[in-house]
Amino acid sequence: MKPIVLSGIRPTGQLHLGNYLGALQKFVKMQQEGKYESYFFIADLHALTTNPDPKVLHENVKNVLAEYIAAGLDPEKSTLFIQSDVREVAELYLLLNMHVGIGELMRTAAFKDKARKQLGITVDNPDDDIEDVARQLIGNNSNKRVNAGLLTYPTLMAVDILIQKADFVPVGKDQEQHLELTRRFARRFNSFYNVDFFKEPQNFNFGGEPVKVPGLDGSGKMGKSEGNCLYLTDEDKVLRKKVMRAVTDAGPTVPNQPMAEPVANLFTILKLVATPDKVQFFTDAYNRCEIRYGDLKKELAEDILAITAPIRERFKEIHSDEEYLRRVVKRGAEQAREHARQTVEEVRRIMGIHPF
Repeated sequence: MKPIVLSGIRPTGQLHLGNYLGALQKFVKMQQEGKYESYFFIADLHALTTNPDPKVLHENVKNVLAEYIAAGLDPEKSTLFIQSDVREVAELYLLLNMHVGIGELMRTAAFKDKARKQLGITVDNPDDDIEDVARQLIGNNSNKRVNAGLLTYPTLMAVDILIQKADFVPVGKDQEQHLELTRRFARRFNSFYNVDFFKEPQNFNFGGEPVKVPGLDGSGKMGKSEGNCLYLTDEDKVLRKKVMRAVTDAGPTVPNQPMAEPVANLFTILKLVATPDKVQFFTDAYNRCEIRYGDLKKELAEDILAITAPIRERFKEIHSDEEYLRRVVKRGAEQAREHARQTVEEVRRIMGIHPF
């Protein structure tokens, strides 16, 4: 059997250029090589931790599915499915939680960060212990709350991986701790029941350095919550306007001057979307103190549109074909449930939950 690679994305909005260059483009290449059995899913259950509007959630799921396919993921070559369509995920989520400690969940960096934001707690050092969060969680002086789904998010992520017996999971730095917890939960289950059942999945970097796509606001990476995105479905005029408004500086004053972070970010994106000769042209212009940022941005916008415009047009066509999308998710659910059913049946037997 081919090694299994699994990846999921929460449907919290449109996919952006960072999603494509950092992951989707590589997924498509991996799919074409045919060396792996690929599972790509839309994590709508994970999205429930923020209590989204039901209509918005459903539309977001549809959008991400259509964007996945428009970007090149092929339902004939990969398994594309919606997380909630695999009902076995919810059952294994419950069963695995019986072997997960509250303390280890509360100590995860993601939980502490999100819980503090929901409770309105500010701290000088994000690495401080969890006492400030714990006091608010169990106290009775606040109407604010953190839902249990946010706390057990790592368990659900582990279930997504373990239920398909995935060998590899491409994750960014912010998810590495959750992947390590998945391996810990797998070891704990195997040790507790004296079995060699769950695999310990590894991170999958596609070879080479991971791609980090910076945002347009001068710092950090491109992200929906940061509001510094170029969406794959942005119309030409909208995308050009966003790029032209990207943060820069006053320009270099001496030859070969080190680039300020906002300028370096634009060159980082340029290297990802443009030909080497274009990158060299603008690099030389910068080093000679002859750079015109307006020209750089115009070129950058056109090179980005060369990637996103075809995706946008395919998205419109796919998004409007609801019958096709229904067929895709039905087939994907059937394929994903085949592995999931087998996993849950065996877990139930191992845990002593089976008929007389």
